[in-house]
Amino acid sequence: MDPIYAGWLSIIPPIIAIALALITKEVISSLIIGILSGTLIYSCIVGANPIVGTVDYTFQLMASRVDINIILFLALLGALVAVVNLAGGSQAYGRWASGKLKSRKTAMLATGVLGSLIFIDDYFNCLTVGTVMKPVTDKHKISRAKLAYIIDATAAPVCIIAPISSWAAAVGSNLAITGEFESDLAAFVATIPYNLYAILSIVMVFLLCFVNLDFGSMQKAEIAAQKGELGAVDQPNAEGTPFQENPKGRVFDMLIPIFALIVFSIL
Repeated sequence: MDPIYAGWLSIIPPIIAIALALITKEVISSLIIGILSGTLIYSCIVGANPIVGTVDYTFQLMASRVDINIILFLALLGALVAVVNLAGGSQAYGRWASGKLKSRKTAMLATGVLGSLIFIDDYFNCLTVGTVMKPVTDKHKISRAKLAYIIDATAAPVCIIAPISSWAAAVGSNLAITGEFESDLAAFVATIPYNLYAILSIVMVFLLCFVNLDFGSMQKAEIAAQKGELGAVDQPNAEGTPFQENPKGRVFDMLIPIFALIVFSIL
């Protein structure tokens, strides 16, 4: 597929996808409809048959080598998280951190720091940091809403400004088609200074954690957490799961896989 200039029509697919996601609460189906609307617009502009072109271009996008690599990358990251959890590394790190972090402020700041260090992928970040830091934040009566905010405000923002991440591959490949950059990486790096949302989000999360400032719904959630109402109930493991978590896991069972992932990704 060759790039084309669609003007204001280019914003219709994301608007459709976001609107449907908010209305139906079904993200995957909303994204599919958004993609189909985009390929329909592309087909009409290039003069192809609207129906045949929409189907053909959609399958071309799905068969893209870059997209397949990203899907495979995310699947392997999910497997890595599962292995770390089954090895007991996440729980071991949580127990270790609970003994070292003595206050609410240090617990929140440590969550932000850990979220900033895991920059390979935002989904991997959320799964890892959430699993590891829940025992720590629960101990200090930090609401799950506050934990979710800290994780979310560091996960994607850190990944979108880190040259070694799944975002770098996705964003860089889309920008490289303009022909203005030498490589995908160069295209991605050029966008970093302009990612004001990501930069400000990271700054704000550490500032709010340091001054312990809450307002609005977050303030209500934190007040409830102080009374023991953390705001979420952990779901039990699915029935029939053939593997059980190792109760004798060590901190290194989590640190070594993550460290190896980061090092080999850079190399």
